Amino acid sequence: MFEDSEEFKERKRKPFVPPDVLISSVSLSEIRKAIPPGLHQKSTALGLWYFVRDILCVSCIYYLGSTIDSFTVGLSGFLQLGWISESLIFWTLWAVYWFWQGVAMAGMWCLAHEAGHGTLSDCHRFNTAVGYILHTVLFTPYFGWRSTHHAHHKATSSIERDENYVPYTRSELGLPPIAASHAINYHDVLEETPIYTLGAMLVMQLSGLQLYLLTNIQGSRIYPKGTNHFFPSSPLFKLHEARSIIVSDIGLAFMVYVLWEFSIAVGWGRMLKLYLIPYLVFMITFLHHCDPTLPHYRNKEWTFLRGALATVDRPLMGWIGRFFFHNVSHDHIAHHIFSSIPMSPNSHAMTDNQPEVTKQLKEILGEHYNSDSTNCFRALYRSFTECTFIEDEGDIVFYKNRLGKTGRYTDAEVK
Repeated sequence: MFEDSEEFKERKRKPFVPPDVLISSVSLSEIRKAIPPGLHQKSTALGLWYFVRDILCVSCIYYLGSTIDSFTVGLSGFLQLGWISESLIFWTLWAVYWFWQGVAMAGMWCLAHEAGHGTLSDCHRFNTAVGYILHTVLFTPYFGWRSTHHAHHKATSSIERDENYVPYTRSELGLPPIAASHAINYHDVLEETPIYTLGAMLVMQLSGLQLYLLTNIQGSRIYPKGTNHFFPSSPLFKLHEARSIIVSDIGLAFMVYVLWEFSIAVGWGRMLKLYLIPYLVFMITFLHHCDPTLPHYRNKEWTFLRGALATVDRPLMGWIGRFFFHNVSHDHIAHHIFSSIPMSPNSHAMTDNQPEVTKQLKEILGEHYNSDSTNCFRALYRSFTECTFIEDEGDIVFYKNRLGKTGRYTDAEVK
């Protein structure tokens, strides 16, 4: 459980050479030729089914959660349990609820993300309606997030232009130059106690998306302080997007009203247990872009294909991730190269869509296809502690850890 996967170890051992340099057949045109045309086709009927299915999952789990209090009291009375046994059963059931409801909510969020890419249907209005409803229910400004997420896809792993998970540089953290740096310098600036690290990880995992939306944390530093996804005047957006940003805000305001009325009706504690806690569990994208073996590129070396291949596929939660997360985690590289291909199967194709793209990518890329089966908790801790900063110079750079050691070297650096 606490071991790095063999794929990760092998990738870390080998000097990095961009795949399109090492393998002449790696180009967008070659990859496009390898993808069966049927995988691009979308099905509105199936998109509607996923929409209904995800809502049903959340609703059924919610109903079961709403019976936990009365069920525990009834079971305790029937078995004549003491308060310790009753409390143990009570909180165990709530923990199970939070896990599965968090997973189901994450599935809704992933489906809204798919709708934002237009993969549920050829009907733009259908995609917009599904994405807007699901993201609004999960307090995500659909149009604002869709805008910056599309920008992220256009500039993935570009240090200058990416919108998400942009690494801090040595100078931004106030570290001295490499030649003048000693262990004490890194320790003074970056070292924290294990308790602090755990607390910071929990804050990032539970509220990272919300903090990004509110403050642009881990976003591009070209924007001024106060940049967020809620103001129509935000520098994140173009002038013609202002109206859609307001529409997102109206939806979120209505959701605040619904939750306020719900809290008054059932009590704030019950709202916390039924909605807020599972809502905070569903952030899943951090590990696809923050890995010590993945490169970041400056403008001189960045291309769309290089950026798309600087992500990693993770079999997050096995079949649970496949079913609920619509293949987002298992086939993230394929999603970045072909974000318009549905993540899940459709009625036109005889196979899963993005999984089939992944299969083709594995054949083309070979050992340069990035996957990692490391346990997600271990991978989260590893990325959080080892993906600390990058150097201010260099066209292809890798994260360095809290001791100033790089996670991987380029072939040129080894030579």
